[in-house]
Formats: sequence, C-alpha cells, structure tokens
Amino acid sequence: MSDHRFIKLDFLSQPISLSLFQVKAKQVGLPPGALIHVGQQKTEQPIISLIRYDLSSLDCQTDISLEQAAGSRQEGKVSWVNLSGIHDTAVVEAIGQTFEVHPLALEDILNTQHRPKLEEMQENTLVILKMLFFDQDSQSIRTEQVSMILGVDYVLTFQEQEGDVFDGVRGRLQRSNGRIRQRGPDYLAYALIDSIVDSYFHILEKVGDHLAQLEEVMMEGPDPSMLGRIHHYKRQLLMLHRSVWPLRDLVSELYKEESPLVAESTRVYLRDLYDHCIQVLDTVEIFRDMVSGLQDLYLSSVSNRMNEIMKVLTIMASIFIPLTFIAGIYGMNFEYIPELRWRWGYFAVWLVMIAGALGMLLFFKRKRWL
Repeated sequence: MSDHRFIKLDFLSQPISLSLFQVKAKQVGLPPGALIHVGQQKTEQPIISLIRYDLSSLDCQTDISLEQAAGSRQEGKVSWVNLSGIHDTAVVEAIGQTFEVHPLALEDILNTQHRPKLEEMQENTLVILKMLFFDQDSQSIRTEQVSMILGVDYVLTFQEQEGDVFDGVRGRLQRSNGRIRQRGPDYLAYALIDSIVDSYFHILEKVGDHLAQLEEVMMEGPDPSMLGRIHHYKRQLLMLHRSVWPLRDLVSELYKEESPLVAESTRVYLRDLYDHCIQVLDTVEIFRDMVSGLQDLYLSSVSNRMNEIMKVLTIMASIFIPLTFIAGIYGMNFEYIPELRWRWGYFAVWLVMIAGALGMLLFFKRKRWL
C-alpha cells in the first residue's frame, strides 16, 4: 500500500506530518465533469478484475482488458468489476462510458480527497467510502478512497491501488449456498460496505490496545515523548471520525431512500449496518475522550513531579537557612566575638548545626511534609 495522506510519527526525532489536512485542488475554470485525477500520481498499470456469478455458476477473472470488462454483463448474472489504479483517467473514462456512468460521478471518483457520499444517478448510484489500514510499525492509519457504482445487474468498484478488505466477500462468493449468491447487486454492495465498516472495528481494537499500553506506561512515570504519542493518536482518531461520520449519513440515506436499485429485503441489512456505524462512532468518541484524559494525566503527572521536586528543594533550603545564619554570624570579622577563642567552640558550633538540622527533619516528619 502507498503512504499517501499517511500520518507518520517517529516519537523521538521526526516531526508530525500534517498531510491529512493538505488538500490538493484541481485546476480552476475546468468544465463540470472534467476528468482530472486528484491524488498521488502513480506509474503502475491499472488492473481490472471481474467476478460474475449467479446461484449456479461463478466466473473469476483477473487482469482483464477493457474489452472483456465491456462484455462482462450477462442476463441473469451479477457482475462485479473492480479497477485497481484510478490514476489512468482514460481507463476510468472507458469503464464509465461502457456502464453509462455520469461524467460528474466519474469526476468524483477521480478526486481521491472526496468525503464519503451517496449520490443517486439516473441509471445507477454512486457511493464513495474511505478504506482504512493500520500500520503496526508506525502505529498509524492509512486511508484509501473506494468508489462504488451500483447498477441494475452490476457493481463497479474503483480503488487507488491493489489491496483491499474484500477478501471475505470473495470467499463468500466461492460458496454456492451462501446468501450473497442468492441475491442481487444491491446485497453485494452492502457486503462490500459492511467489510469496510468491519475493518474499522479491527483498527479501533488495535488503537485501543495501544492506548491501554500508553496509559500503563504513563502511570509508571511520564516521559516527554509521551506527549507526542498522545497527539499522534489524537490525529488518528480525528481521521477515523472524518471517515465514519459521513458514512453514517450515507448508510442512513441508502436504506431510507426508495431506490429501485435496492431491494426491500436488503434494507434490513442496511439498517443493521447503520447500527454498526453508530457503534464505530461511539467507540471513536470514547477513545477521543480517553486521549484527552491521557493528556490531562500527563500534565497532572508532570505537575505533581515538579511539585515533588520543589518540595524537596524547599525542605533542603529550609534546613540550610539556620545553618547559613550560624555560619554567617561566626564568619564576621569582629575581634570580640563570644567563644571566638574558646577551645571547643568549633565543635560546639558543629554540634548546634547538626542538632538544628536533625530537629528540623523530625519536625517536618511529624508534620508529614516528608
């Protein structure tokens, strides 16, 4: 997977990248529907794959040509055409013309920084989502835009690169007795969206584990690097929130709208998917509160540590104040100072100073200042 819009943080020496908030706009003055790729430029060859199925047959093809993709639709069968690599606008345009996708929808597909959305077209429906991956080494979340076109007998998916979270759906399609083979393209679109939402739970589980570990380490003793880690997770959760919040509205609109492309039997599953989105949002909010609590805990720990240091220094200063007073008295250059020529004067002063210091320590101990 590439590392575009990738928040990378070396907790010791590297600065935080704020590429999450950097937006690359397209050129000004272009006509509506102009196909301009907005995102990281790549040189890899786009890959088109096809899965065509009905209850009794399944046909899987990888790295097919545009001509094969154009002839993928067969009566009575559902076709799932997936394009990995949308940087080649000519390929996206050719697929769009084959399946009669509106140019405005193709423009949104090519804009990889688009927010999740649902848009009803005349012949099909556009769905834009964010697919997330967790990098264990850097403890960061990588995001990739996935666009879907739901038609009468097909589903088109557009990804920025190879690699996705749809392996479970592909495995379910291999089983002829599965529910997905018995239903139409609307259920396939639901299954793909559900896979993306399920991946959010896995990411949240990993983020929660790291937050719990950070809390345990912080309880043992705060470290300056921990503040950077706290801000790192704060940005990760912000990314999750920005991806899931519009997805909740998207799923709600998908099952509430009376679209002819979505069967009534599929709306039940979409309502369940909506509940999952709410759970993800609730978990994200809990983790955001937890991160805020960790930040407060860090600041409190640092403040308490500083108070302990100042307490020790204050006690030491309090002990040495009378000792300095005695040393100052007998350090004055007057000729007639009592005990100046006394034989045991030096030892008597030491005795008084030690007794005074011990007396003050016992007093502080009794007052529970130590």
